[in-house]
Amino acid sequence: MPAATTLSTTYLELSQEGEGAHKFYEVTVADQTVTVRYGRIGAAGQTQTTSFASAAKARAAAAKKVAEKVRKGYAPAVPGLRAPRAVTRRQVASAPSTARAVAPVLWRFRTGSSAFGIHVDDDHCWVGNQAGDVYTLDHNGGVLARFQLPDGVKCLVADDFWIYAGCDDGSVYDLSSKLPFAAYDIAADVDIFWLDIHEGVLNVSDREGRLTVIDHEDEHQWARRSQGEHAWMVRADDRAVYHGHTGGVTAYAPDGGGELWHTPTRGGVLFGWQEDDAVYAGTAHRAVQRLSKATGAVEATYACDSPVYSCATSPSGRFVFAGDAASSVYCFDRDGTRLWKLGTGGGSALSMQYRDGRLYLVTTDGSLVCVDASEAAISAAQQGTVPQPRDVKLAAALPTYAPATTATAVATVTRVPAGAVVVECVQDGGRLRVHVVSEGYDGSWNVQFPRAIRQPGARYVVDALHPAAGGFYRVRGDIRRLQ
Repeated sequence: MPAATTLSTTYLELSQEGEGAHKFYEVTVADQTVTVRYGRIGAAGQTQTTSFASAAKARAAAAKKVAEKVRKGYAPAVPGLRAPRAVTRRQVASAPSTARAVAPVLWRFRTGSSAFGIHVDDDHCWVGNQAGDVYTLDHNGGVLARFQLPDGVKCLVADDFWIYAGCDDGSVYDLSSKLPFAAYDIAADVDIFWLDIHEGVLNVSDREGRLTVIDHEDEHQWARRSQGEHAWMVRADDRAVYHGHTGGVTAYAPDGGGELWHTPTRGGVLFGWQEDDAVYAGTAHRAVQRLSKATGAVEATYACDSPVYSCATSPSGRFVFAGDAASSVYCFDRDGTRLWKLGTGGGSALSMQYRDGRLYLVTTDGSLVCVDASEAAISAAQQGTVPQPRDVKLAAALPTYAPATTATAVATVTRVPAGAVVVECVQDGGRLRVHVVSEGYDGSWNVQFPRAIRQPGARYVVDALHPAAGGFYRVRGDIRRLQ
């Protein structure tokens, strides 16, 4: 008869006054295995499991981890007694539009809660709201699916094929397949305001005006504190990370090598957009400013009538769009000449994106709005002729997906489907990594893979792997456990 498993758990918390740390650290020893769970108090947190040669070595390693945290101010606590600390919700005012005409809205989808996140690609529109709901729609407004995330969605960003949602629980979820998962877990003292992902590297801007950069393995790379607070803008490319805050826009070298340039803007930055050679900052002092990526010089200013909550451009910056605090939307030519101003027909646009002659907005009333931005439609709207907006309804049987938080949430297969790729969880330098088993891949590269479902020795089948510039693979499609 096998011996019973010896199990012990130590739970610690560090909670500082004001806006300081508010996080937990839990160490569980089960025979030769040590499991560490940590994160924001009240959240599920992130888990790491390590196996040791003996139970004695496992206990010693656990005791060392606990002692390190106690020295840093953590103290024994009871889970659930201390309440989670409230995260920052973006407080915005939305006045009625002063425009004479209303924009030609083709369709409107009401999500039921204030919405900030939007992304539009060749096939789909994505919208995320404060209730933690992310909906995917087609370009005609048909609702295709719903993702139910644990907390409010701050923003949605894309990195090639992959779609990510940054949420108030401090996690960034990969929504690229039917099984969403937490791809990154932000430090417990970082209050996410906005994020961007480039080649698998996560860039996070926060309430304190910090920029935090995290690699594909969810491991901290570097951080900087800019010359302002409330950093609502971060954009990234191969050249730099562009950080917008109350003091303007600061560009940093992607490797953390230092500041490249800093440009004060006309008021604090409330939103950011980028094209190949320029970044666009929507500001509190009623303007969008175009800055050169190379030098930070202000190349053009697009004057609005109220603080700018969002902005976007058509390809190469031919047209520049802005949404203000007074429920209006603007269009300018590249040089800064205002071409039109129209009411949104609802609230103020908190985020926007232009694609193929249409302008997609998410507004303060929680709606995703599709505006016909063609020249003919805008001309007719200025004369008072607009289409009757179509209100989109949810389908009776809408596919709904929730994140995978444990290994048991993953479907299993007994054989490898044709064309699929096999990966394996392996111990590497005290960390549980994922490497490729299938032929034709570099077995030394790590695979970006959900930590919540990693188990030592486990093998998984994925639809496809794509190499990233940083020397790692990214999963494309569904994940299933191989038995």
